Amino acid sequence: MKDIAVWGFAWVPPFAQGLVRDLRVRWALEEAGLPYESKWIAADERTSEAYRSKHPFGVVPVIESDGETMIESGAIIHAIAEQHEVLMPPDRRNETLAWMFAALNTVEPPLWNLFVMDQLQSDQAWTELRRPGAVDEVRARLAALSAWLEDRDYLLGRFTAADILMATVLRFLRHTNLVAEFLPLDNYLKRCEARPAFRAALRNQEAGYLRNAPVAA
Repeated sequence: MKDIAVWGFAWVPPFAQGLVRDLRVRWALEEAGLPYESKWIAADERTSEAYRSKHPFGVVPVIESDGETMIESGAIIHAIAEQHEVLMPPDRRNETLAWMFAALNTVEPPLWNLFVMDQLQSDQAWTELRRPGAVDEVRARLAALSAWLEDRDYLLGRFTAADILMATVLRFLRHTNLVAEFLPLDNYLKRCEARPAFRAALRNQEAGYLRNAPVAA
């Protein structure tokens, strides 16, 4: 991959900063040692014809490289990992793919559901009734994942693209203490977030938010 550009939102509210899914793509590029340019889409530009030609749903991330455009964080990270053994060792390819899908299809849905309830729908009457069941669903996923990580530093023992997806999924719970209830899981997330590539990706995303922050009235 060359001439890489990553699109992210120009700014999001503080509760969402560090959680938007272009962070995953930046992290993968940093781990692979690939330079990239950051491009930012403002909220009022998301529905423009120009941006919808890149992403039909008007969201992020979008990556442009070698004259091609790709959407969806999982697909993008898979494409990067296929070309860089540091993210997908040839002898662990199937396992890496399996855990990438597990992060997105098995773990993320209940965690994202709780995040939305707490951060976007907390004023809804039904939320108070539904939340205990949602928390139970999250705890069930976290318990199983924590048991898997009991004797492992990373999902496959060594860091792979699957850990990028899993760690960023777990960050949707940062407004709670749920991850901290499971010591192996808590240590795993802290280990992932301490990686220099993650810190560089986060700084890059945060720099865009700072440059594009709304002017106070």
